[in-house]
Amino acid sequence: MKIPSRSLLAAALLCAGGIGQAAGAPRQGARLQVVAVSDARPGNVAVAADGRVFATYHPLGDTRLQLAEAKDGRLAPYPDMSVQKNGAAASDATLDTPLGISVDRKGRLWVIDMGLNLGKTRLWSFDLNTGQLARKYELPASVAPEGSFVQDFAIDEARGWAYLADIADPGLIALNLDDGHAHRFGGHASLQAEDIDMRIDGRVVDFGGKPARVGVNPITLSADRETLFFGAMNGTTWYRLPARLLRDGADDAAVAAAIAPAGPKPISDGVATDAAGTHWFTDLQRHAVVRLGRDGRLRDALRDPRLQWPDNLALGPDGWIYLSVNQLDRTPAFTGGADRGRPPYYLYRFRAR
Repeated sequence: MKIPSRSLLAAALLCAGGIGQAAGAPRQGARLQVVAVSDARPGNVAVAADGRVFATYHPLGDTRLQLAEAKDGRLAPYPDMSVQKNGAAASDATLDTPLGISVDRKGRLWVIDMGLNLGKTRLWSFDLNTGQLARKYELPASVAPEGSFVQDFAIDEARGWAYLADIADPGLIALNLDDGHAHRFGGHASLQAEDIDMRIDGRVVDFGGKPARVGVNPITLSADRETLFFGAMNGTTWYRLPARLLRDGADDAAVAAAIAPAGPKPISDGVATDAAGTHWFTDLQRHAVVRLGRDGRLRDALRDPRLQWPDNLALGPDGWIYLSVNQLDRTPAFTGGADRGRPPYYLYRFRAR
């Protein structure tokens, strides 16, 4: 990754309307602050309780690095170069194609590595106090076979479980963090994409040469970790499920019977659920972040034309919400041709209100 120069960083901050905005500049989107600038696409973002910010690099972009920490407005390899692929062949020793990222309440950084080149899915855990790899899980082929696209997850650190979403063959995976055992639930309509087009800037978004139809992707847990929430990217319904059913290994019929709508959602790539039970979604079509309250209504939280594919959201301390913006719809996987992205790319934040 080419680190932006300080002059590029300063210019980007001004152009983005964030920190250091020039006097008299337009006020549109003034709530949006720049956290970090990169000329390589960020994937997802996560925030620790002390305010440290971490990000993956998106596998659909062109980067030699996989995992970073935001420092002084830029992205630096985290924890160091030892886990970065850095242009080498995929191996067990390094990250391959990570995307989802989260910090739990015990100060551990979790990263899901889809293994698109290595051919296996792995979940990595780093101790943020030491920067050391704490543990690495390899999902068995029976629940995440080669070709899986496990890109989002939620961690229950109190009970020792991870819940993961696979969009390739839409399904939910429950992973016991104590013994590494995992099982899968699939085949349910709630996991499937709806037959609706994604339109960004007036254009139907294709993926793989045809209109995008992406299944279960965003997934979160309630603050007490008892309720799992999920929905399809190409979907307008947000679902809920008692997490204990997945922990207890309930049969598919029992799990299916317990799935219920939790409210509406936009076509979205990322979501975060706060302690009050509000769900914050990225709205890909409207360059926005919207919130779903307990009254079951969607309301705009933030709209800004700079949110060109707001990928994911992370709740930070002091009421800040962080998001990565990466112009993903302009990558070759979506355009079917050249990369139409225009770097630099950004990590932003805004205050919830």
